[in-house]
Amino acid sequence: MTQASHILTVRTNGPGLTEITSPVAAWCADQGVNAGLLTLFIRHTSASLVIQENADPDVLADLNDFFARLAPAGGAYRHSAEGPDDMPAHIKAALTAAHLSIPLIDGHLSLGTWQGIYVFEHRTRGHDRQVALHLMGS
Repeated sequence: MTQASHILTVRTNGPGLTEITSPVAAWCADQGVNAGLLTLFIRHTSASLVIQENADPDVLADLNDFFARLAPAGGAYRHSAEGPDDMPAHIKAALTAAHLSIPLIDGHLSLGTWQGIYVFEHRTRGHDRQVALHLMGS
């Protein structure tokens, strides 16, 4: 049984989804694991991780628009110490995921044809986000 871990730093450009499938897949390939399980964990409470369609960019735009309507910046939130976009970002992160698990089969992430891994930035400006990767397998 092999275990490997890594911190992937991802620069976001403000609200929206930043695809990280390629660097994650490349790191997994470098580990030489044929069958296993990859766990991804985002180390932030105002951004999240999602697996989503990577073929039609309208899907990503519609998701971003939906979450902006669901938890708008500048709403009547008690928490405002970090700016008017922070509490809506926490709400959006609570409704999505802080971690993902993806099986490795035959040395490859077992994502579907149109699936990609994304950091979903919920703040109004870009950030350097850290995603912890942990791979276990043989």
